[in-house]
Amino acid sequence: VQLVESGGGSVQPGGSLRLSCVASGFTFRHYGMSWVRQAPGKGLEWLSAISSNYKTSYADSVKGRFTISRDNAKNTLYLQMNSLKVEDTAVYYCAAGSDETSIKARGVESQGTQVTVSS
Repeated sequence: VQLVESGGGSVQPGGSLRLSCVASGFTFRHYGMSWVRQAPGKGLEWLSAISSNYKTSYADSVKGRFTISRDNAKNTLYLQMNSLKVEDTAVYYCAAGSDETSIKARGVESQGTQVTVSS
């Protein structure tokens, strides 16, 4: 399993970013996928998941601001982030699976992409 995140950067509060995650080494379309993040000095925070049949779910902290999507033809997962806040500053990771408990238990092994929100 290989997951490569991209699209992070530095933005001002209220700005937007779109993260991408290209997956390989497994049959992407068969799996639910998630986004998680880790802020400095904090543990993994599950943000959102999308099932193999496109059902989505969100943490309260990002509901209404972030949108998860997937393109199975490109083996790619996306996270559209709008109305960004300073507290969204973190390293963002994608993960195979949609179960928050399982993802937190096994951790993440990909490189992630840094998102910094500051004025």
